[in-house]
Amino acid sequence: MNEGEATSAGAAGRDGHNLLLRIRAALILAPLAIAAAYVGGWLWVAFVTAAAIGLYVEWLTIIAARTAISMVAGAAIIFAAGWIEFNQTASGYVFAALAAIVVSIALAAPNHRGWVALGACYALAASIASVAVRLDQAFGFAALMFVLLVVWATDIGGYFVGRQIGGPKLWPRVSPKKTWAGSIGGLVASLAVAAGFAAIGVGKTLPMLALGASLSIVSQLGDLFESAVKRRFGVKDSSQIIPGHGGLLDRLDGFVAAVVLAAILGFLRGGADGVGRGLMVW
Repeated sequence: MNEGEATSAGAAGRDGHNLLLRIRAALILAPLAIAAAYVGGWLWVAFVTAAAIGLYVEWLTIIAARTAISMVAGAAIIFAAGWIEFNQTASGYVFAALAAIVVSIALAAPNHRGWVALGACYALAASIASVAVRLDQAFGFAALMFVLLVVWATDIGGYFVGRQIGGPKLWPRVSPKKTWAGSIGGLVASLAVAAGFAAIGVGKTLPMLALGASLSIVSQLGDLFESAVKRRFGVKDSSQIIPGHGGLLDRLDGFVAAVVLAAILGFLRGGADGVGRGLMVW
């Protein structure tokens, strides 16, 4: 075996091991997320709040602005936002967002203030949107599962189609492994999810396909956004908390973007208490 073949074999072995780790992690984390979403209420709020705090801490780690006081203050604000969400106090969302920005700017070093404030808003948006989508008792779980399945299908379809076909890179400066073929494969997989929901009577076919495509595209943009931030600060993974995936930011970047868009669309169609209905009833 020559040097090139040995290198290829080594890379293939690492890829196979990494895929196995990803599958194991998904088999543990996905049921936990689904169970918490199904129960809803305080359990889902607590689950989302803990994840949002993790996102914020990892963001601070990426931009090299993680200090004890910034982490404690940010965690306290996100926890307060979770309490506000649990009590369904809509006006409190604005207070929590403003508090996060003000405290972040006050505590951060001058060269990091904008990035710290952006991270706080990112984590809060993920928390608020995730709770808002689930809030509707009749349609919240279905709406949340739709978002989750579209994001997972996009990731899985993109991963396998990209590996099998390869071809031109999507944005090599930001994410050298992502290809246009993988992006299209992920989009097609998301359309299959949307068609499946329509087939069982959840929404009409064309609106659901449009919604699935929109969430898939935004999910991929969210993935690229997180990759761009990491590349800006010379970081490969946001952490090593999830075997095979890296950190929470690495795993949830697409979901954050998708669920925020879903919450906005659902709010526009169904109001603050009918986000799930706004997404699922066409």
